[in-house]
Amino acid sequence: MDTRPMILTSLRSTGAKVGLGFALGAMAVGTIATAVTAPTSTVKACVDTRTQAMYMSVDGTCSKTRTLVDIGTGSISVKSIAAAVAPSVVSINVVDSTGSGTGSGSIIRTSATVSYVLTNNHVVESAVSGGTITVEFNNGDTIGATIVGRDTTYDLAVIKINKGNLPVIAFGDSSKLSVGDPVVAIGSPLGLASTVTSGIISAMNRPVTTGSVGSESYIDAIQTDAAINPGNSGGALLDAEGKIIGVNSAIATLTSGSTSGSIGLGFSIPINQAKRIATEIIDSPTHASTRPFMGISFDSNYTGSGAKILSITPGEAADKAGIVAGTIIHSVDGLKISDVTSAIVRIRSYAPGAVVTLIVELPSGASKTLKLTLGSAPSN
Repeated sequence: MDTRPMILTSLRSTGAKVGLGFALGAMAVGTIATAVTAPTSTVKACVDTRTQAMYMSVDGTCSKTRTLVDIGTGSISVKSIAAAVAPSVVSINVVDSTGSGTGSGSIIRTSATVSYVLTNNHVVESAVSGGTITVEFNNGDTIGATIVGRDTTYDLAVIKINKGNLPVIAFGDSSKLSVGDPVVAIGSPLGLASTVTSGIISAMNRPVTTGSVGSESYIDAIQTDAAINPGNSGGALLDAEGKIIGVNSAIATLTSGSTSGSIGLGFSIPINQAKRIATEIIDSPTHASTRPFMGISFDSNYTGSGAKILSITPGEAADKAGIVAGTIIHSVDGLKISDVTSAIVRIRSYAPGAVVTLIVELPSGASKTLKLTLGSAPSN
C-alpha cells in the first residue's frame, strides 16, 4: 500500500523543468457529493462553419451557416466537443527575467476590437513586474496580451488581446454538477496546444489551497480524473454540452518518487465562481474583484473538529448574526466543516450578499442554527 503523502502542484508548465511544475500547498479533504449516473439524452448543437463557436439547438436544426452535431448519446461525444470548443481555448506563454512558462485560457468575451481571456493568476503573475505574455490560438496564430486584472485569493486572472470577433466559450452552471458526470479537459499541457482528455467528476466541494503561506488561494474545487498536467492551468473543464464548468488549476502529486504528472486527481475552480470574479475584473473601473466578508478570524491553534472563531469584527455579518468569539462552525449550508481550511473555502465560494445557514457550537457547548448575510470586501 502506497502511503506517501500528496502535495498540490500548479499546472503552469515551466521551461526550466518540463513536467514538474512547482509545489503550491497541501490539500484538505472535504465533503463528497452523491454519485449519479451519466446523462442518457442526446444533446443537439450547432457549430458555426466560420468561427467554430458552438450554439445549442433548441429544435434539432441549424441555419445554413452552422453544422448540426450530437454531443451526447448516452455518453459524452469528446470528438464533437473538441472540434467545437478548441477555437475558444488558447495557449498562454509568459516570458520574464527568470525564464518562461506556459498555461491555458478561455476566451470569455469579445467585441469588434478586443477579446478577454480567463486564466489562472499563477499563469501570468510573473509578468506583472516585467515580462511578456503571448496568446496562441489553435490555428497557430499568436498575439501579444496584457493583464486586465488579477485575484490572488481565487487564483484567477483576465488578460486582454487586441483582436475582436473571436469565438467565445459557452458558460455552464457548476451548481448543477454531480459526481459521475462526464467531463472533458482542454488546454496546453507541457505546451502541447489543444490537448483534449476526458473523464468524470470524482468529487465536489473539495477544499483545496494552493500557494505559499500567507498568500494562499482557496478553491471550493471540482475534482476530476480527466488527465490534466502542468500547462493545463487556466484551461477549460467542459460538461457534456461543451460548456465550461471549471477552470483547471491544480493536481495532486506524490511527494516522493518519479510521479510528477497526472495521477487522476485534478482540481478545477467552479465556473460560477470564476465567472463572477472575471466579470468584476472586466467591468470594474479599477479592474478589481470582491470576496464575501463574514467579519471573523479563526483560531489557528484549535485542533478539534470544525473551525473555531478567535475574534469578531464589530458591525459585520457575524456580529450582526449574534456570533461571538469562541463559537465553533460545524456546517455551512449543510456541508460539514472539518477545519479552518474547509471553513474559509466554503465561505469564499459564495458571492457577497449571499445568505448562508450555519450550524455552530456556542462557547457554552449548545448547538445553534442561524442565518447570516455575507458582506463584501476587496479581494486581493
